[in-house]
Amino acid sequence: MGASWEPDLWGRIRRNVEGASAQADSSAADLASARLAAQGELAANYFQLRESDIETRLLQATVEAYQRSLKIAGNRYAASIAPKSDVLQARTQLANAQANLADLGQQRAQLEHAIAVLVGRAPADFALTPDPAWHASVPELPPSVASDLLQRRPDIASAERRVAAANAQVGAAQAAFFPSFTLSASRGGGASQLGRLFDAPSSLWSLGVALAQTLFDGGARRAGRDAARAGYDQSVALYRQTALTAFQDVENQLVATNVLVERARLFAQASQSADEAERIALNRYQAGLVAYTDVVVAQATALSARQSLAQATRDRQTTAVALIQALGGGWHAEQGG
Repeated sequence: MGASWEPDLWGRIRRNVEGASAQADSSAADLASARLAAQGELAANYFQLRESDIETRLLQATVEAYQRSLKIAGNRYAASIAPKSDVLQARTQLANAQANLADLGQQRAQLEHAIAVLVGRAPADFALTPDPAWHASVPELPPSVASDLLQRRPDIASAERRVAAANAQVGAAQAAFFPSFTLSASRGGGASQLGRLFDAPSSLWSLGVALAQTLFDGGARRAGRDAARAGYDQSVALYRQTALTAFQDVENQLVATNVLVERARLFAQASQSADEAERIALNRYQAGLVAYTDVVVAQATALSARQSLAQATRDRQTTAVALIQALGGGWHAEQGG
């Protein structure tokens, strides 16, 4: 029974171990990146589902309002003070709203199924109770974002570890030019292959027995070293590009955050004005001062403004989630700024 040991005189084994360790760290960072992406998708789907609950409430209220409008138009037509076209327009508008409500129910079900899959549940066994009164809130973001938060991004960490692994491979490839020998011993007696090196002729000793062999390998070691250096250069370029893309992501989400705050404020004003215009148009129609088409236009405009406001709030939430993802995940108050 024997044993052998290869001394790491030139650091080849050490560099290979460093490379393997860096690759393991890179794989762990890739896993963290995938987890962060799944968490972001889960949050975005949840916000969309709750926004659909709000829109459902809006559409249900709209359907009830359209039913009242249809009744008013029907009464006026029965009294011969309004044309039948008013009734037909009211019915059309009501049917369209009811169809949109049904579509919204389907969209919500699909979002619920997507959430179920993301949390590892069967869609048939998972349900989120509708919450029409759900109050949308936007995660608090720091007033300023420190660039060192980007160091926590898993994709940047993974790219940096790939650079370290590639650098280690360069060192291992360089060490391949030096002689490699193994010390061995067997039970009952000792022997060392190292002795062969000392027994070699002086002309070979100046190079080393194994080193002499490396000079006549057809350029394989040189090609391996060049390939390792090229791989290192490529990993550095990818690392730089990953960092630049990370800064781009953050800048995009910061701009979107500021724009969406103003957008939501303007949609809130538009919705309030549209609601008032709808009320005035319906009152004027009941008084016989305007045609029913004015009511239809006002009601459609009011519904669109309400939906736009709900969607703007959802966009603020999903953008906040995207910014958190771009920064590598959540943070504590003392980390911002």
